[in-house]
Amino acid sequence: MTPAGILETVIYAADLDAAQAFYETVLGLQRVARVGDRHVFFSMGDQMLLVFNPQATREPPKPGALPIPIHGAEGPCHVCFRASRDELDRWQAHLEAHGVEIESVVDWPKGGRSIYFRDPAGNSIEFAEPKIWGFA
Repeated sequence: MTPAGILETVIYAADLDAAQAFYETVLGLQRVARVGDRHVFFSMGDQMLLVFNPQATREPPKPGALPIPIHGAEGPCHVCFRASRDELDRWQAHLEAHGVEIESVVDWPKGGRSIYFRDPAGNSIEFAEPKIWGFA
């Protein structure tokens, strides 16, 4: 068997207020849920971006809570969003208009382009053409 796809991606941020503001305001993601300073969840169609506070998600579940294993990572993570070449140009202008520094623009040897920047927690965020992986 092979998984059908990725349903959710997780990144970590200690300051959930800053993360929520960035992903809602700058990237325009739809917030689905927030639980205090533990996590904030965003939807993108049929995919989810989960932002966990690493300290809070290292705590074992409280008695009676769902038995979800503890999470928690140290250091910056990475997530890549798909975008067409035209969308990349618009995203770059949009991000710069919001004061987000573009860390790198990569034209891949086999075709396609990526732009890299950081969220307020220092996570590496990328927008890329799917053809960097050979996808249409």
